[in-house]
Amino acid sequence: MSDDLFAAAAETAKLTRAPLAARLRPRTIDDVVGQEHLVGPDRPLRRLVESDRLTSALLWGPPGTGKTTLALAVAGTTERAFEQLSAVTAGVKDVRETIERAKHRLGERGQGTILFLDEIHRFSKAQQDALLPAVEDGTLTLIGATTENPFFEVNAPLRSRSTLFRLEPLEAPAIETLVRRGLQAEGATADDDAVTLLVERSGGDGRQVLTSLEVACALSNYTNVALEHVEAALGTSALRYGRDDHYDVVSAFIKSMRGSDPDAAVYWLARMLEAGEDARFIARRMVIFASEDVGLADSRSLEIAVAAAHAVEHVGLPEAQLNLSQAAIHLATAPKSNRAALAIWNARRDVRDGATGEVPAHLRDAHYQGAAALGHGDGYEYPHNHVDGWVAQQYLPDALVDRNWYTPSEYGDERQVAERMSRRRPPNEDRS
Repeated sequence: MSDDLFAAAAETAKLTRAPLAARLRPRTIDDVVGQEHLVGPDRPLRRLVESDRLTSALLWGPPGTGKTTLALAVAGTTERAFEQLSAVTAGVKDVRETIERAKHRLGERGQGTILFLDEIHRFSKAQQDALLPAVEDGTLTLIGATTENPFFEVNAPLRSRSTLFRLEPLEAPAIETLVRRGLQAEGATADDDAVTLLVERSGGDGRQVLTSLEVACALSNYTNVALEHVEAALGTSALRYGRDDHYDVVSAFIKSMRGSDPDAAVYWLARMLEAGEDARFIARRMVIFASEDVGLADSRSLEIAVAAAHAVEHVGLPEAQLNLSQAAIHLATAPKSNRAALAIWNARRDVRDGATGEVPAHLRDAHYQGAAALGHGDGYEYPHNHVDGWVAQQYLPDALVDRNWYTPSEYGDERQVAERMSRRRPPNEDRS
C-alpha cells in the first residue's frame, strides 16, 4: 500500500512540474483540440476508437499537431492497456519485453495492448521488423507517430498493416482554444492582443504556442499576460496589419513577382511573415502564380512552388521561410507568360457560351464489346507509331476545328513550344 501511495504522490508531483503542454494533454478523445477530420462527430478515427475496433495506425503530421496527444486520448478512451516507447531511446530488447507483457495480458485477462511508438521513423528496418509478428497476430495494436513521410520511412509490411491518419497544422480557432485552456491552467488572464499574437505566431503548432504561453505567464507573474510579455516570450515584436492591409500586401507581393522584381517580392514576403500571415496561404498564392503568370515560359516554376508548399507543411516556420524565399525569387526572376491561364479561361468561356460538339468517331472509346460495330476508334492513328511520336489528325469536334485557345508566347521555354507547334501545324492551317 505504501508503495502505491508513494507512486501516486510521485506521479502527482511530476504532473504539477510538467510543461504546460504535457499538463493539458486530454484524457479522452472528446478533449482533443483540432483534427476535426479525424475526431469530429462520425469521423473515421473517432468511430474506430469508440467502437474499440482500432487496428494498427500511423499518425503522420508536422511537429506540434497532436500526434502524441491523440495517442494518449485514444488510450484514455479504449479498454486496452497502453504502453509507450520512443524510437529515439528504445531498442529491440524494449520492443520484445513490451510484446511479452502484451502476451501475458492477452492470455491471462483477455486484454489487448496498444503500443504507442513515438518517432517510429527513427527505428531501423530490423527494429521495425521485430514488431511485425506481434502486429500481424493481434498481440499488439501499434500506433506509430512520425513527422516523416511513412511511405519512405516505415517498412512496407508494417505500413500495409496500418491505417494512415494524416494530421494537419492546427487552425487558428483550435490554437486559441489551447491558449484559453492554458491560461485557465496557469490561473492567469490575457489581453486580447496578446492572445492574437500567440495565435498568429503559432504556425499551427500546438506545443509551441503552449510553451510560449507558459513563458509569457511566468513573465507576468501569473497575473495578466500583456502584449509585451508575449513579445518577450516569442523574441519578436508584434508587427501586424488589418484586413485591408492583408489584401494590399498580398497584392503587392503578387504584382512584384509579376513585375520580375525579386527584391520587392522578398520584402513583401518578409512583411507577411513578420505580420504572422499563414505560410500555407502564401505558398498557395505562389503555386497559383506559377501557372497563371509564368506558365510554360518556365515549367520548373510550378515544381518549385509546389515544393515550397510541401516544405511549409513538412518543415514549418521559421525554417520554411528559406523555401518560400527561394520560390519567390525564382518566380520573380523567371520569364513570364500567362498564355496557359488564358487558354483555360477562354476555353471555359466558350464552352459556357455553347461551343460544344460531338467527340469525333475515331477518338471515341473502342475498348468495350460492340464499339467497333459503332465505328468507335475507326481511323485513329496511334501517335507512337509515327516519327517523333506525332501524326496529323483531328482532335476537336467538327464544328470547332478552326478554334485556337493556346497561343504560346516568345518568352523563355515557350519559344521552343511555339516552334514545335509551328512545325506540326500544316502551312495552310490557320487556327488563330
